[in-house]
Amino acid sequence: MAKVNWRDILGWTNDQLEELRFSGFSFLREGHYQKALIFFEALIILDPVNAYDAQTLGALYLQMGENAKALSTLNHALELDPTHEPTLLNKAKALLGAHQNREALDIVARLEKSGDPAIAGDAAALRTAYA
Repeated sequence: MAKVNWRDILGWTNDQLEELRFSGFSFLREGHYQKALIFFEALIILDPVNAYDAQTLGALYLQMGENAKALSTLNHALELDPTHEPTLLNKAKALLGAHQNREALDIVARLEKSGDPAIAGDAAALRTAYA
């Protein structure tokens, strides 16, 4: 069965997707995760190759304690953008939440060498907490 291209069926433009993205991000920024979730779940259906939407949805699932959904979505995001360090960090957190410490700590070890001090610091904190 072929995948349905909802964006084409609906005749939506990039501007309409950006409006959805902006609305979802606005709810996210205000801490209304359930509402933001609705927008980003729709966005990954409408624009399945957008790494930002997948990264954000994975982070939302992680924030809500849904580690299995977070892992699945973050893995998809990493297929689209394999070197995105915040997504890798969130994957490590989801793995730790799912008690998959070995894989998580392997990711953390790589991220501790990041050129981004915030990523490296968060990775070091995770290693300290879980090693």
